[in-house]
Parts: sequence; structure tokens; C-alpha cells
Amino acid sequence: MKIQRALLSVSDKTGLVELARGLVKNGVELLSTGGTAAALREAGLTVKDVSEYTGFPEMLDGRVKTLHPVIHGGLLFRRDNPEHVTQVAAHEIGPIDLVVVNLYPFSQTVAREGVTLEEAIENIDIGGPSMLRSAAKNYAAVTVISDPADYEELLQVMSENGGCSSLKMRERLALKVFQLTARYDRAIADYLQVGQRARPSLTCSHQLSSRLRYGENPHQEAELYGTFSDHLEQLQGKELSYNNILDITAAVDLISEFVEPTVAILKHNNPCGVGSDADLTAAWNKAFATDKQAPFGGVIICNRPLTAPLAKVIAEIFSEVIIAPDFESEARGILQKKKNLRLMRLRDLPPVVQRDMRSVIGGVLVQDHDTSSEHPSEGQMMTERPPTQEEMRAMEFGWKVVKHVKSNAIVFAGPDRTLGVGAGQMSRVDAVRIAVWKAGEAGLSLAGSAVASDAFFPFPDGLVSAAEAGATAAIQPGGSVRDDEVAAAAEARKMVMILTGKRHFRH
Repeated sequence: MKIQRALLSVSDKTGLVELARGLVKNGVELLSTGGTAAALREAGLTVKDVSEYTGFPEMLDGRVKTLHPVIHGGLLFRRDNPEHVTQVAAHEIGPIDLVVVNLYPFSQTVAREGVTLEEAIENIDIGGPSMLRSAAKNYAAVTVISDPADYEELLQVMSENGGCSSLKMRERLALKVFQLTARYDRAIADYLQVGQRARPSLTCSHQLSSRLRYGENPHQEAELYGTFSDHLEQLQGKELSYNNILDITAAVDLISEFVEPTVAILKHNNPCGVGSDADLTAAWNKAFATDKQAPFGGVIICNRPLTAPLAKVIAEIFSEVIIAPDFESEARGILQKKKNLRLMRLRDLPPVVQRDMRSVIGGVLVQDHDTSSEHPSEGQMMTERPPTQEEMRAMEFGWKVVKHVKSNAIVFAGPDRTLGVGAGQMSRVDAVRIAVWKAGEAGLSLAGSAVASDAFFPFPDGLVSAAEAGATAAIQPGGSVRDDEVAAAAEARKMVMILTGKRHFRH
């Protein structure tokens, strides 16, 4: 379809002048409104005001500019329908072949501190979505662009096709429009819903980021939606898999708990080992010592730029993904030898995810993301003996890690490292036994360690097993009808026990 008349009305003027110049070179007449028209004239381009085109002035402080039959008739009439063609001719309505619109920045407006309801309401775009939807509905004949990123492609297609756009392109751009207007309306509804305390509804409007090779297993199809790549940049290696992305998310979630230099190793969303030290290589040694078998094919993350000494020791084992805020040049050189190894630069810690979503039969479960982070000193002391400074640090370290282990979860920890991890067991005492066994397999002593439990000990047996293994301190949420029995078992063994009052199940 040859583009002969275009209507441009944008709040984001990125690339606007370059687009307009390209359209004019292709013989396209330009219609525009307000600030967009002024910007184009300032650039020396000839533009016809929409008010001149429709014969009707802008009014109501600009609330009504493009809501006119001459505009929407020119967008919506079917070029292949004789009755439509006759009707628009009778009313002297000319075709509009291209609409370039982006919307008032509603989300950015309401995100500002102190924004008023009146300001929010005035930033609800009416004419923009109306034109976008009219053009997108008639994509068989009309080209519609809502994103400056598509300007260059449009001009290239027109250049290659005598000023015409392709149906395939129009279909893709129309879909993009309806995705945009869905997100836009959702943002408005969410804002008003909070203000009115209305019963919430849920609409997922993440844009497709990439199609994955497959899902958890090769017979499952999968896609990635949203802004994952805004926060993590892949520097080398094979395409990320569905499972890689889940593990990377779990790794970033875990490392965000730590301010001090820390290295963590994860497998199947569970930490195999975590260590902290001013020297990253020493931190790695502490993490790796927790379990030297499970990290094979795992994910490694650190919260400091990855150094050459650390790269050398990491390179000795097979890993799927390594994540760091940056990589020293020598470290990159070492790791580049492993062509399939995925290196991910963590550009920033993503904003705290406000809601977690999970599919269930017939719908989805939605919950607040678990961002709670309790310090042992804030908890309820259940035993007589006060903790030593080392025990307090060990409880703090273990408590940070255990909330990232699949429940039932048990972590034995020292002040700066994990010593044994028991994950995903149906019985809490079994989780303790597995953590003790893992520590034994690694040749690590649990003498003087702290044991952290993501949920309460339902019976004293789990705590007793931890004490027999060498733990001298325990941190858990409490809440069991047998809390006093468990505390008595700890007291009898001269252990410290602290209740945080917060459970951290991770199903």
C-alpha cells in the first residue's frame, strides 16, 4: 500500500524529524498537531495542521484535536469496499495511510512523587489511543507506528518498494499497537484501582523478548517476556535456556541479600554454597567447599567484578552460567576459551519484584515477592545463654541463605559461609540429616555452627539432630504449638535459639 498522507502526533519526539524528512522524500503529505507540528516546522518541513484539515479547531485545552470523522473515516474506511469508498467521497474524506503516534507518558507521570489525581487524569491520552486503534484495525490498508524504534525500518521498506509498506510489516505493527494500548489501559486501571481500593483484577502485558529453544524439557515450547535483557547483558556463550533463566533469577535474588563481597553457586534454583570474603577467590573457596559435586553444570554469581584469579579457579569446573557486575579483561580472556559458557553482566539489580505469579489450574496465583530480611538481634530469644558474636553472625548468614532454598529448607552456616544445605524435603528432620550428610561428604565440621530453618521445627527431633551434629545456635521463625518443647531441647543442649516471627517457605 502506497503511503501518500501521514498523521504524526507524538509526545516522544525521538527521531521525529528524520522520519518526517524521509516521508517527504517519498512524496508523503504531513498532517500534525500542536507541539509535533511546531517541531516539524522548526526543522523546515511543510506541515498541515489537523484543525485546518478537518475544518474544526482544537478545543477544551487540547482534549479534542483528532476526534473527528475526517480523521477516523480516513483511517477506517475499507479501500476494497465500494460503499465505503462512495461514502468517504461524498463527505470529502481523504485517506490517511500512515499514523505515527506515541502516547502521553501516563506511567512516568504517576510514578513521580507527589503527583496529584488531576495531573494523572490530564495525562490520560484519548485521541492517541483512538487513532492507533483505528489505524491498527484497518492494517490491511493503513500503516501504524507507536514506537520510534520502527521509524528506520519503515523508511527502508518504503525506499525498497516505491513508497509502499508491506502487509507483513503492517500486521506486526498493528499487533504492537494493541499490546501497547492494553498496557496503557492497564496502567490507568491499576492507578485508579489503588486510589479507590477496588477489587483487583489481573492483566499480564509483558512484551515478547525472545523465543527460547525449548522449555524445561525439549518437548516443551517456551518464550521469554518482559525486560530481562535490560538488567542482564549476555557477553558470550550459547543461547540462554528456560532453566538458565530461572537459575539466573534465583541467583540474582540470592546475591541481593549480601552487601559484603560474596560468591554463590546454585543448581536447580537452590544454593549449593555461599561464601563471603574481601578476597573473591577466598569467597569462592568457601562457597565451593560446601559441596564440590553439585556445582557441576551450575550457575555462579558474585556481587563484585570478577577477577582473573577467580576466573582461573572457576574455569577448572564445568559451569553453565557465570554472573557478575563486570569482568576484568584478563578474566574475560580466561573464560572466553570456554565457548559455550554463558557470561552475564549484571547491569543493575532489578527493581524489587512487587508480585510473583504462578500458573494453577484455571488461573494464576499472585503474591507479594518475599523481600523481608530479619536480623537475629531483632528476634525473640528462647534460651538463657546469649549468643556469641560469632554465633550471631552465623545465624545472620544462614538466615539470608535459607530463604532461597526450596522448602523444607535447612542451612548450617558459619559467620561467612555455608557448611551444609538440605533442600526440598517432605520432612524437616530429613532436611537436617541431608544437610549434615552433605557437610560430612565435604569434610566440613559443623562444630560451633548455626542452623537456620525456613519454617518452624514441628518437633524437637530436627533441632536435636542439628545439635548432635555440632550446631550451637538455631534460628527459625517459630509458630509451632511445640515451640516451648523445641526451646527446652535447645536449652538442655546449651544451644542458643532465636525466633524471627517470619517464615520463608519457597515452594
